[in-house]
This record gives sequence, C-alpha cells and structure tokens, in this order.
Amino acid sequence: MNTLSVRIEKEFVSLSKKVGMAIGDYDMLRDGDRVVVGFSGGKDSMTLLKLLKYRQTFAPIKFELLAMIIDMGLPGLDIKPLEDFLKKEGVSYHIEKITFLKKGQTISDTNCFWCSWNRRKALFECAHRMGFNKIALGHHHDDIIETILLNLFFQGHISAMRPKQEFFGGKLTIIRPLAYIEEKDITALAKKAKYPKFVEYDCPNNDMTKRKMIKDLIRQLERENRAVKTNIFKSLQRINKDYLLD
Repeated sequence: MNTLSVRIEKEFVSLSKKVGMAIGDYDMLRDGDRVVVGFSGGKDSMTLLKLLKYRQTFAPIKFELLAMIIDMGLPGLDIKPLEDFLKKEGVSYHIEKITFLKKGQTISDTNCFWCSWNRRKALFECAHRMGFNKIALGHHHDDIIETILLNLFFQGHISAMRPKQEFFGGKLTIIRPLAYIEEKDITALAKKAKYPKFVEYDCPNNDMTKRKMIKDLIRQLERENRAVKTNIFKSLQRINKDYLLD
C-alpha cells in the first residue's frame, strides 16, 4: 500500500469515528433499521454513503442501506453515471422519477425552496412506500452551523438542522451522521481519494450569495477564536431561557 493510500485510509477511519460519535450521541441507528441514503453524487452524499457502508462491516447492530436518487427530470442531467457508480460499489439503489414542474413551466419559473421541498417530499414518500424508517442526509457540521446563522440573520428565528429529527409520530426519522464532520475534511478526502466527478445541474435559480456570506463571516471570526463553529453548534444546547424575550 502506498503512502497516499495509507493517508486516505487513516483519514477515512478518523471520519468514521466522528460518524460513530454522532450516531451514538443522538441515537441515530438501532438494530434492524432500514436506511435510505439521499444520494446526489456530490462529495457529501458520497462520503456519507461510503462511511455508512464501511460501518456496516463492524457495527454491533445490523442495518440496511439503500442509496436513493431523486430524478427530477432536469434538462441535461444524466443519472446513468450515478447508477453505474453505485453498481460498481455494490450498493443497493433506487431511482425515483418525479415531475414537479407544471405544464409549460421551466425551472426558471420556480425557486430553490420549491425544488428542495419536492425532492424531500419524494424521499419521504418513497422511503415510506418501500418500508424504510430512516433517511440519512449528507449535511455536515458547517451546513448545520451556517443554517443556524442564516435563519437568525435572514429569517428572524432561532432554529437549526437537527442531527436527528422524527416525523409522522416516529414513522420516519431524518438522521445526519456527518453532523460532527467539517466540510474541509470531506473536501480533502474527496480530493485525495479522487472521487469521480459527476455533471451537476447548473440551476439558473442557484443563489449561494447568503450562504457564502455566512461562510466568509465564520472564517473571519475563526481568526479571532478557533472555537467559533463549536460554540455556535453547542449554543442551541445551552439556551438560557431566563435571558430570552417573552
């Protein structure tokens, strides 16, 4: 095994330990769980799938994994390379085709919220129909932190992506096993491991300005305090109700 392979393996195991911590801290997985992994082919969902598949080999519990691709019929987006990759990896998968645009509409006639809502709805409905009880999403530590600040600054409320969140009386549960993993570590692993690059849909409505603004703000604050992201993440667990407005 060459030096690069050893380094990749060490980094992969290190990330796996963080996933294990998140799973344990939030009781994300139990014996017999059937887990759908939302798979887009991006570095986050690919890392999530690889880590959960790896943990299946030694976890003290048994759980099933199914990669799910939501095919929204977006123009120019080829799903086949994702399918070929999953076949090569030996991962069970399902492609759910949906149409969310009304007759005569184009993607420019909608917005990010509507697109995301329909994709999430399809994940929920398909997972339930196929008898799965957990949906694993590839949101990482930075996603959660940035969402807290985006909601605070631009929506005027305090909320976050929860690492584990139950819906419909516990019939379906969203889990985010990458909750303790920073984006930079996923990016580094993807680069060193030479993840395949799939063509991503260049949405005309894609506006990352606000999220980039938050990323830049956090990066600037980290120069003064390296614990900024940790503090933001833990802040919602340390709410002092005596000092909140009625």
